[in-house]
Amino acid sequence: MPQTRTRLLLAAVLALFIATSAGASARFQSTIAVSTGQSTQIDHLVDAFISHSHAPGVAVSIIENGKAAFARGYGEADVAHHRPVTPDTLFRLGSLSKPITATGAMQLWQSGKLDLDARVQKYCPAFPQKPYPITTRELLGHLGGIRHYNSGKQDLENVNTKHFNDPIAGGLSFFANDPLVEIPGTKFHYSTQGYTLVGCAIQGASGETYVNYITQHVFAPAGMSHSQPDDATKNIPDRTAFYTVKDNHAVPADPLDSSYKIPGGGWLSSANDMAAFAVAMLNDTLVTRATRDLMWTPQKASADPSDRYGYGFGISDLDGMKIVSHNGGQQGTSTCLLIAPGKNLAVIVLINTDGVDATALSKQILHELLQPQSH
Repeated sequence: MPQTRTRLLLAAVLALFIATSAGASARFQSTIAVSTGQSTQIDHLVDAFISHSHAPGVAVSIIENGKAAFARGYGEADVAHHRPVTPDTLFRLGSLSKPITATGAMQLWQSGKLDLDARVQKYCPAFPQKPYPITTRELLGHLGGIRHYNSGKQDLENVNTKHFNDPIAGGLSFFANDPLVEIPGTKFHYSTQGYTLVGCAIQGASGETYVNYITQHVFAPAGMSHSQPDDATKNIPDRTAFYTVKDNHAVPADPLDSSYKIPGGGWLSSANDMAAFAVAMLNDTLVTRATRDLMWTPQKASADPSDRYGYGFGISDLDGMKIVSHNGGQQGTSTCLLIAPGKNLAVIVLINTDGVDATALSKQILHELLQPQSH
């Protein structure tokens, strides 16, 4: 323990020294394999973003050729205590939790433990029967007809402050008895609540709690040693403070206890850990190539041919190149993961501020990485 504290102290001192000597936002670097020119340009992009958005802290990681190539923290994880962002700082993932949950479900499918086309009640009997069958496949693609947040309830779901020791049962209590908003399979209807139901299916199919399953079967093999649930009742040393911007100043974000929505929006992770997740997906560590390709193929709602969401990932095109991605946003965080499978390339951006555009910054960085480099 004393050695660990010493390393953390030295890391903080080094980051503050960099901030003082560089005259820009604090930078804490753990991995650099991109070119010097690219690294400098990424620094400029992030510095400009922080200056414009007033976000206190940003973490960026990059995968090139299927390997970690860049990981750097900028600015402050905690303004009050001048704690710098590092590549191991834990950010709220928000909806970037969904690709993680989808990966766990697809592992169980490829091993024959989870029938994606069975009624979800086969694995989650706590969820009441509805007028139409709902499958895990549909839920993974936001085609299950489950509603999203219901802001009309007394305890507004997207600003929940009640803690649930059982995240699946707690999450189901919000929506299980509500009517469907679409006939399953017909229309894309984004639903964080639907991913709680996926988490319940993971529990039933695996015989483990959702959190334990993801920790042991997704995080452990990927090497995501810092990732964990965002537990509002615990002091988590590496967790960032959470901010929102008002009148061009960062102030503490509204309180949130995300224990009711861990599968769809309640994990904490770092730039290094999310880089490890991207590497594991690109290198077929967590699921087979065939399963991964299925996850990265749009499901296509029967009444919505424009639907381009697969299994925990959105699919799009950028400059003629296929991109699979997800972003996230909730109190005190904005996040984005972009993967360019054809280039074996990925960009992760984590920001400790809500209401800012992590996706735009991710695309700027990706664009820079795709520029020809002079030698």
